[in-house]
Amino acid sequence: MQASEKLYKAAEECVKALAQYYDLKNILGRVNERGGRWTVTELEKAVEAISERLGDWFGGEAWDRAWALHVWGFHEAKLDAEAVRIRYPYIERIVNETNKIMKMKSEQT
Repeated sequence: MQASEKLYKAAEECVKALAQYYDLKNILGRVNERGGRWTVTELEKAVEAISERLGDWFGGEAWDRAWALHVWGFHEAKLDAEAVRIRYPYIERIVNETNKIMKMKSEQT
């Protein structure tokens, strides 16, 4: 359960960072109206916008697996260690790609 949520949280934080990086004003505006609280709706909209930039792998493959970890692995406690393990590479790709993007940004400034 804990591994599922930690992997999901890593993916979620990447979505939030990329929303900032890509300056998704409409989404960030709604988040700011709620004092910085993200809802599933904003996360999904951010994933859609990020997927348009990075490719379908981001939302259609990786995020969907992260969401499964969150719901089925953490909240419902239905995933075993093998189910978590096979989803790990997708989360790793989200994190690695986000790190690359953020590194490029820091090198530009």
